[in-house]
Amino acid sequence: MTQTERYQDLPLEEVIGDRFGRYSKYIIQDRALPDARDGLKPVQRRILYAMHKEGNTNDKGFRKSAKTVGNVIGNYHPHGDSSVYEAMVRLSQDWKIRHMLIEMHGNNGSMDGDAAAAMRYTEARLSAISSELLRDIEKRTVEFIPNFDDTDMEPTVLPARFPNLLVNGSTGISAGYATDIPPHALHEVLDAVLMRMDNPQATVEQLMTVIKGPDFPTGGIIQGVDGIRKAYETGKGKIIVRSKADIEPIKGGKEQIVITEIPFEVNKANMIKKIDDYRFDRKLEGIADVRDETDRTGLRIVIELKKDVQATGILNYLYKNTDLQVSYNFNMVAIHKRRPTMMTLPTLLDAYIEHQKEIVTKRSEYDLQKANDRMHIVEGLIKALSILDKVIKTIRASKDKRDAKNNLRESFDFSEAQAEAIVSLQLYRLTNTDITDLQKEESDLRKLIDELTGILTSPAKLKKVIKKELAGIRKQFAEPRRSIIEDKIEEITITREVMIPSEEVVVSVTKEGYVKRTSIRSHAASNGQDFAMKESDYLLFEGNLNTQHTILIFTTGGNFVYQPINELPDIRWKDLGQHLSSIVPLDANESILAVYPVEDFDQDATVLTVSKLGQVKRSALKDYHVQRYSRAIKTMNLKKGDSMIFAGLMTTQNELFIGTHNAYGVRFPVEEIPVTGLRTAGVKGVNLKDDDYAVSAVMIDSEEKQDLVVVTHRGAAKKMKLQEFETGSRAKRGVVMLRELKSNPHRVVGVIGAGGGEEILLETAKGVRSPLPVSNLKTVDRYSNGSFILDEATDGKVVAVYRVEKKE
Repeated sequence: MTQTERYQDLPLEEVIGDRFGRYSKYIIQDRALPDARDGLKPVQRRILYAMHKEGNTNDKGFRKSAKTVGNVIGNYHPHGDSSVYEAMVRLSQDWKIRHMLIEMHGNNGSMDGDAAAAMRYTEARLSAISSELLRDIEKRTVEFIPNFDDTDMEPTVLPARFPNLLVNGSTGISAGYATDIPPHALHEVLDAVLMRMDNPQATVEQLMTVIKGPDFPTGGIIQGVDGIRKAYETGKGKIIVRSKADIEPIKGGKEQIVITEIPFEVNKANMIKKIDDYRFDRKLEGIADVRDETDRTGLRIVIELKKDVQATGILNYLYKNTDLQVSYNFNMVAIHKRRPTMMTLPTLLDAYIEHQKEIVTKRSEYDLQKANDRMHIVEGLIKALSILDKVIKTIRASKDKRDAKNNLRESFDFSEAQAEAIVSLQLYRLTNTDITDLQKEESDLRKLIDELTGILTSPAKLKKVIKKELAGIRKQFAEPRRSIIEDKIEEITITREVMIPSEEVVVSVTKEGYVKRTSIRSHAASNGQDFAMKESDYLLFEGNLNTQHTILIFTTGGNFVYQPINELPDIRWKDLGQHLSSIVPLDANESILAVYPVEDFDQDATVLTVSKLGQVKRSALKDYHVQRYSRAIKTMNLKKGDSMIFAGLMTTQNELFIGTHNAYGVRFPVEEIPVTGLRTAGVKGVNLKDDDYAVSAVMIDSEEKQDLVVVTHRGAAKKMKLQEFETGSRAKRGVVMLRELKSNPHRVVGVIGAGGGEEILLETAKGVRSPLPVSNLKTVDRYSNGSFILDEATDGKVVAVYRVEKKE
């Protein structure tokens, strides 16, 4: 007979949707999420049940883990042995599980993330408390279903005589669902169960008078009671868990931070490596050494600090940037009534209480059945002993055991079970003492039957039994709380002073972009001479600064570079610095305009910038204090073809002068420039003709005496009084500052504000540089073209003019 091919024509999305739906349902219900009643995932339940059934319990010796794993995968869990063994190891790790359910001999891993020894090397048995999860399982208290190959039966849930889900917590990821339930202190959870049993309407507020919050096996400090309350009310909430750290003095006037508890589920080795990386990469200068001194007496991590370093600040930095402090997010999803459900604290407690009522009811039914069966036998034996001679006579007259049982039933109205008990009776049981024992047993059975009937008929008695048994577990297994709970989440503020030791250095920046910091010693050894730079370059900025300060470097591209001084390369005075483009990416045509050191960004100051096309803007200095500074940051939005020609740090100055290429000058109050954010284009500062552009800006303090020095492309320079320019308003064309020539007119290269002691450097297209002390210039009026400093024919056109500060 030939077999015909069958195929179905179905849309792919329908097939995949159906298959994935079935798979998801299996993953959710039978793999990754815990049951709300016993707090176990299927693999954990199967491990515990298999060990219990094999007698691998707390009152007996340890047994090879491989034997248990083989038993579990052979009978109940048809998956890989590694998944079973890993689940088994986790149940034995006292830093993962608040009350270990399995005791293990041998290497069962470590907080450093080390794997456990192979299962052939380790031995295990159930712990004392896990016996409470399995207690009464033989009394038909839970539902059993056939195992995967129908050769055995396995429980769908364990009796769980303590609320394991809250006590040990759970974590898991399934299809579309994840769960994160933290561990809690056993005595607190039991108190909450008892409160909820007494008052089924108990609110989260009331429950939190006994169940304070999570209690992690690794201890630590929990911050944020509001987050705990929210999680208990909704199933979701966030708390902060931080390490327990003490600051201890050590010899040499130094201090060390000693950590004795770390957050739950943090890998200790990785955390220590990250702290040490901060030391090695010099991101945190104050750390001298990091050591792991953990031994069998307990966890101990020592962070030794350098002299005169503020330990609290270092600790705060580590809290913020390493796993010394982590956030824990509650996501209390569990399988409740065969469905994944977001559980609140009351619903978790109620699910457990309902489960216990069911367990104790079924156990009482089982015990009552057993007691009634025994009572029936005892009544038969007492009756038989009261007519012993007749019974013996009847038995002796019978042919065999079957006949004897039938005769007893017919003659004396015994039941089948009673007749079986009588014919099986041993001769020594016919003594007087045995009748007394039977009567006592009958009395005890009556009491037991009355008690069990009471439990099954009275909800109050049922509740009393559950409460009594929970109180017994509380007394036997309660441990002191390990995690400390603090009401508020502490706001961590990190000051740069903490991370960076205070050191005086010389910072230098050249026009072509070479930056460096130099130790005072190296600078002094060179006596400030022989500064290393290229011939075409010159020193734009040099200053004695502190490593805790910052410099702002402004560029022609409308950007600024935020550069902490401690992160500048430490280079000798006689060696060339590092180019700025190797620190932050810059455009090829972008050059440095100005450098300003900043000690305090909160001071009352603004940054004023001017563009070639006459735009001006002001921004508050505090806006320039940024957290991320790996690239240049926009300070002025420029149009295409525009560039920034000036950046100034404005404190007491109250006016601005702008000079243009075609020799116009405009002066106006800075109040006319609104203070805006960093990424704005500003407002018009000067009204330019089509062929004109701004070349310079000068910030003016009207209280101070100040002159203006104008340099032209033909090599002429002149000094004017500021009073030559009246204060007007912005966006005007301004007034001329040179006499107009019909042939070869002078064009302005730069205007510099001078107090008298400065030196000006003129640079020509041929590379000629000519220094000009401002004091050498006579003061002239606006209509003069000044004195020739350079000869245009021989030296070339002047292309740039720089102001050089004279050193004291």
